[in-house]
Amino acid sequence: MHIIPAVDVLDGQVVRLLKGDYSQTTTYGSAPAEAARSWAAAGATLVHVVDLEGARLGAPSLGLVEQIASTNVPFQIGGGVRSVQAARRVIEAGAQRVVLGSVAVWQPEVLAELVGVYGPERVVAAVDVKAGLATGSGWLDKGRPFLEVIAGVAETGVGWILTTGISQDGTMAGPDLELTRAAVEQAGSAGVIGSGGVGTLADLVALDECGASGVVVGKALYEGVFSLQEAISAVSG
Repeated sequence: MHIIPAVDVLDGQVVRLLKGDYSQTTTYGSAPAEAARSWAAAGATLVHVVDLEGARLGAPSLGLVEQIASTNVPFQIGGGVRSVQAARRVIEAGAQRVVLGSVAVWQPEVLAELVGVYGPERVVAAVDVKAGLATGSGWLDKGRPFLEVIAGVAETGVGWILTTGISQDGTMAGPDLELTRAAVEQAGSAGVIGSGGVGTLADLVALDECGASGVVVGKALYEGVFSLQEAISAVSG
């Protein structure tokens, strides 16, 4: 299972939200590119970047994409990518993978089109779940039943499904293992990346045992609960 450090960006700052709430942020620095570079230096083979302002406004920041791409650190990025055209611009600006959330919930045909153009490995469907519903539009829409969404996403041929338990996100209180198991069962050939709530090395092991192919880790790394190397070692064998 791959450990993927998170670099969430809001107003140019590296932050973490609590439970997806923009009014509850913790700031960890003012240099997203430096954060990405430091995680790569520590052993990360991929960094997960979230353009939080883009997610809220529905339009990704190509400047942020280019800033991260300038580091030559492999990364996937999401936030406001809601069309084939926007995804194409993000990939052409240097992202290895493009992450789409609202589209996964409401327009999975866009995912299928992107898979046809770029192949499954470069397309990530983000399924953010709260109270059993997968939501998009910066977590503000009404959502759809998450199992229905995951099944539909799997049919598009995407290479990756990123599942986040929003109620756990940023809490370090433990991931939603039931959500991860359900996603793995429904994902077909797609790899499942878990996210939200990781607070201990045991949480990483539990996600690995659920069948996750990767896990996005944010606050626990930034708070120094464990190091990236400790996380990698915990699931390496």
